[in-house]
Amino acid sequence: MGDLEIRAAAADDVPAIVGMLADDPLGAQRESPDDLAPYLSALERLDADPNQRLVVAVREGRVVGTLQLTIIPGLSRRGATRSIVEGVRIHADERGSGLGTELIEWAIEESRDQGCQLVQLTSDKTRTDAHRFYERLGFTASHTGFKLQL
Repeated sequence: MGDLEIRAAAADDVPAIVGMLADDPLGAQRESPDDLAPYLSALERLDADPNQRLVVAVREGRVVGTLQLTIIPGLSRRGATRSIVEGVRIHADERGSGLGTELIEWAIEESRDQGCQLVQLTSDKTRTDAHRFYERLGFTASHTGFKLQL
């Protein structure tokens, strides 16, 4: 399938990233690929924060995956640093290719390199295929998450 490069996302990648975010029933309701201004502004904020890594997976010059990794220093767990994986998306024609595994393995390794003792993520309750995927990679569904829309 060609060599894969995982690198920091750039402004030119934003249309492809937003396209992947919007390419499912949940994302279609909350993303706006026709107006990239808020996404470009968010990318500037992410780039300015040393604890944020928004990456893309590129194959043959084409963005085919993305995720955001956040590093969080903390006091709990004896002052442990943890990471949160967010916004994992794989282009529709790459699903099932092993790309998702490569991206998550990258996030785990980057978390280790940053001194993290824990990697955590959330997944919408309706994404049962994603839950099986994360469990296959060693994640456990140990908590119940809550959100408050503001």
